Amino acid sequence: MQGDAATIAALFAVDPVGLGGVALRSPACENRDQWLALLKSLLPAQTPLRRVPLNINDTALLGGLDLGATLQAGKPIALKGLLSQANGGVLVLAMAERMSLSSAARFGSVLDTGMVALQRDGLDTSAKASLGLVALDEGASDDEQMPAGLADRLAFRLLMGAQDGDEEGPEWTPQEVLNARERLSQVSIDDETVQALCAAALALGIDSLRASVFAVRVARAAAALAGSLTVEEEHTGVAARLVLAPRATRLPPAAAPENEAQDTPAETEDSPPEPPPEANSQDAENQDESNSVDDQEEDLALTENLAELVLEAAQAAIPSGLLASLKIGQLQRAKTPTSGSAGALQKNALRGRPVGARKGEPRAGQRINVLETLRAAAPWQKLRQRQQALSGGQKQRIVVRKEDFHVTRFRQSGQTTTVFVVDASGSSALNRLAEAKGAVELLLADCYVRRDSVAVLAFRGQTAELILPPTRSLARAKRSLAGLPGGGGTPLAHAIDASMLLADQLRKKGETPIVVMLTDGKGNIARDGRPGRAQAAADALAAATDMRLRGFSTLLVDTSPQAQEAAKNLAKAMGAQYLALPYAGANSLNQAVRAVAGRS
Repeated sequence: MQGDAATIAALFAVDPVGLGGVALRSPACENRDQWLALLKSLLPAQTPLRRVPLNINDTALLGGLDLGATLQAGKPIALKGLLSQANGGVLVLAMAERMSLSSAARFGSVLDTGMVALQRDGLDTSAKASLGLVALDEGASDDEQMPAGLADRLAFRLLMGAQDGDEEGPEWTPQEVLNARERLSQVSIDDETVQALCAAALALGIDSLRASVFAVRVARAAAALAGSLTVEEEHTGVAARLVLAPRATRLPPAAAPENEAQDTPAETEDSPPEPPPEANSQDAENQDESNSVDDQEEDLALTENLAELVLEAAQAAIPSGLLASLKIGQLQRAKTPTSGSAGALQKNALRGRPVGARKGEPRAGQRINVLETLRAAAPWQKLRQRQQALSGGQKQRIVVRKEDFHVTRFRQSGQTTTVFVVDASGSSALNRLAEAKGAVELLLADCYVRRDSVAVLAFRGQTAELILPPTRSLARAKRSLAGLPGGGGTPLAHAIDASMLLADQLRKKGETPIVVMLTDGKGNIARDGRPGRAQAAADALAAATDMRLRGFSTLLVDTSPQAQEAAKNLAKAMGAQYLALPYAGANSLNQAVRAVAGRS
């Protein structure tokens, strides 16, 4: 294997702890297996390389109470977890795209501190856990990605496909990597290079400071791998290409044309006048100062040139479709925490997915967690048996008391319901309804698998009408939308009030509502039913503010031929994502809704 993939493997093998790790997005394929085999061959023979299953529990990962040894010894005996066992090595995390935020926080804490703290089951210990992480991301779509907090702590982001061919590039041997590891501490990097990497990160819209730190570390590792003790221009280019380019959120601004700097007043052909005699002495006195200024300007020019070279190296590695993907990505990153493809996660005492245990008695049908109850009782056995012997009671092998009881906690996903609020007024109502109908049909096919629902509210004349109650039936949706008439006034405030009422009812039932409003934002019917644009606009803004305070996930789609300021103001007051789609077809509207719902 060659190219950037082999380069990343070699650089990571040089400094696995300092570089954090590699976010490897790839399906399970031969190319991924070859890359992992290459990494294993480049690491020193004594370096631990362990795999972490997705559903590993906290005891196996962090450590915990050795229940058998504790019961036998009568005192707490700690059991080392996988993180501390892999100290100085590399962990391979399977299916990172399915990792929970709590698990990502545990890995992030270990990557930040190099320590694993254990404060549970009567234990209060810590152990070294300096390691690197290879996070395998097998997500098939954009919504299946590892938590951003974990990806930010990994220096490299490697995208690999099953059909990717080998690229030409350098290869390294395990001995060269070992020599680079020994040489790394001696490699130096000057301040100008560090400033150039930071400036490139800023120009590419990278907010995290970890990216600049990783870029500096990668540049030093690249120099060590090349046998150099000083970071050169080609090493900074490697860091910009492999660290900064994959993190870019915008393209850098275009450079000003060179001829602009040359637009100075033309000099006259006449020779300048002779300076007066007294000026010669002043020029001699200021000669040293001018030389110093010239040196500073030269150093500044060199720094700017280096920053431009680093930025060009990063820009050359940015995919051509970055801006298009970022437009949808901004919607996805800005969605509220309550939205999700399968609804908000809700605690449940009786059913759902087990998510640990809590201290408490098994009441009202709650299930006792036997293992956690025994863990809580184990450290106290010798003391309790001694107290039992002194009281003359019957000897018991294990003494469990009420304060030891633990019950299992469950969590289940609530249903998501997308509420379409369609402006059915005016001459273009038919187009809007056709777009909504196509988007609803596309979403229902997806909702059938996810057990989510869709509802449609249409507003025209003086009222807003629920023409499609929450449903997963595609046939029912087609029948409800087929005969909807259009035309009349625009009761925008009524529509917002009706959508809030429906969303509030859904939330009380434990569902996650997502409101999608298709309108140009120009209401002309007030809340009291009277016509008048001024009062209608004021009422609509008041209703939108109320919706924002309730915290619903909302998207406002401006369906006007040109983006309207009224729609933008309404979206701002509503706390909604604004999307101008003058000629939004069913597919584009469906993609926008999926982005807000976390399904893009």
